[in-house]
Amino acid sequence: MPVGTAGTVKTVDSQDLETLGFQQVLANTYHLSLRPGADLVERFGGLHELMSWKGSILTDSGGYQVMSLSSMNEIDDDGVTFKSHLDGSRHRLTPERSIDIQTQLGVDIAMALDECPPFPCSRETAARAMERTHAWAPRNLSRRTEGGPAIFGIVQGGVHEDLRRESAAFLGELPFDGFAVGGVSVGEPTEMQYPVVKLAAPLLPADKARYLMGVGHPQDILHAVACGIDMFDCVLPTRMARHHVLYTLRGRVNAMNAQYAEMKSPIDPESAFPASTGRYSPAYLRHLLKAKEPTGARLMTLHNLAFYARMMEEIRAAITNGSWPELMARYANA
Repeated sequence: MPVGTAGTVKTVDSQDLETLGFQQVLANTYHLSLRPGADLVERFGGLHELMSWKGSILTDSGGYQVMSLSSMNEIDDDGVTFKSHLDGSRHRLTPERSIDIQTQLGVDIAMALDECPPFPCSRETAARAMERTHAWAPRNLSRRTEGGPAIFGIVQGGVHEDLRRESAAFLGELPFDGFAVGGVSVGEPTEMQYPVVKLAAPLLPADKARYLMGVGHPQDILHAVACGIDMFDCVLPTRMARHHVLYTLRGRVNAMNAQYAEMKSPIDPESAFPASTGRYSPAYLRHLLKAKEPTGARLMTLHNLAFYARMMEEIRAAITNGSWPELMARYANA
């Protein structure tokens, strides 16, 4: 899922995403509730209508902002009080309110409000966040409505095996429509992330979607799919594009490097996409970036999204036709 926090994937539009073959995007409950506001989106006919997006939409619950904006919020057993980063106004978010907002937005998948512990944190802090996530889980489900969004539960527990097992066992017994592994990719090194994913994914119900939140390096995605994960979101393809980085099968490339100043042929012929930057030379792309032309960021973003769209398509094909080892070798340097 490309990340469209405020109802847009930065520098591209819904038609671009459709052309690239994406079927679902992610948006954010916290940000959309502040601007333009859930009431306005509902009056407009929902977020699909506002975005002119024909695919599916998943919304984060606001739980990540409990951690990322910790200096601006107060959390208690009932919910979270936010101080708006826009104007300083105070807002209350509870599990019930989070699902209600996501229902107003008219999305397809609503994430349960949880508490995401930071990294590093003590075992006590991770356990407390997990326990609060568990206490909130039935409250999220209590707001399910007929015709409303599917609701996904979120496994927490930090890097602690016993907590992850406890969380997966508790949430797996609840009637969520899908499950996410949360609290990874929050600053922990890869060597600590991989064991969590390898442990947690197989513990979740096999007949429900498994979603790894916020993970997006190509190698991390391949590892997670091998563990049994189905869904991903990450800002990396778009954020790295705005920092002049292209994803290729040869690895990440800084398109501002001087070696591309007069280059006409693609940087990586196997990673040139007609729907994005295939018609434009590295020399032209570098010129746009140096001149700070918005088209440069747009073309970079289109390229990276095309790279990820193709990778996910090839992952699906490799699972079906049994060519997983060859796929792993193909993306070994990505």
